[in-house]
Amino acid sequence: MITLAIVEDEEQYITQLQTYLRRYEGEHGCRFSVRTYSDGAEILDPYPEDLDIILMDIQMKYMDGMTAAEQIREMDPEVILMFITNMEQYAVRGYAVDALDYMVKPIEYYSFSRKLDRAIARSRKREHRFITIRMPGSMRKIEMTELDYVESQGHDLHFHIGGGEYVMRGVMRDTEKLLEQHGFYRCNKGCLVNLARVTGISDNCALVNGDRIPISRGKRKEFMTALAEYMSDVLT
Repeated sequence: MITLAIVEDEEQYITQLQTYLRRYEGEHGCRFSVRTYSDGAEILDPYPEDLDIILMDIQMKYMDGMTAAEQIREMDPEVILMFITNMEQYAVRGYAVDALDYMVKPIEYYSFSRKLDRAIARSRKREHRFITIRMPGSMRKIEMTELDYVESQGHDLHFHIGGGEYVMRGVMRDTEKLLEQHGFYRCNKGCLVNLARVTGISDNCALVNGDRIPISRGKRKEFMTALAEYMSDVLT
């Protein structure tokens, strides 16, 4: 499922884009979760951090698309931005906010589908590098390389990142399945460690960003083997 936002203040173009997306689904066998916003300010209050692609009109009445995009980039450097404009010269400004592409009105389906192909391809390349943490009333997209370790406490998962911490309801087993292919390994029953963030081993503890994570007796051999193999792969 691809989560896509349409930010457009003209109803005719919202309807057209929705029609194009349904046609694209039928032709390519993919699924979209589509949200619509009538202004740049509306998508920012609050900004939905689970978006994969944003189709953004540049010229809108209250907050223009470029201003909104600049603020979105501060919160979400990875979302795919594609601009919609009446005048092609406005589109070049999109490079300042790392926009993937732009569409000039009136929008033709063939051009739309080709540009959407590119957006989806880029989104899929990036999605494996991120994990979305869902907290009460908010979401946060975290790059896996920045995640130090995940700790299970009761029915909650604590995601430790650079001295900070985010908590969400979840099951360690599910998170382990998601992260194990990205260099994460359990050092005890309740803690999943990013091997790339381990700076040393001391007194049966893994040293991770200043924290000491106990390595259980039952996991010690497996964990040390996994760490040695990871370090060998990095160095070769």
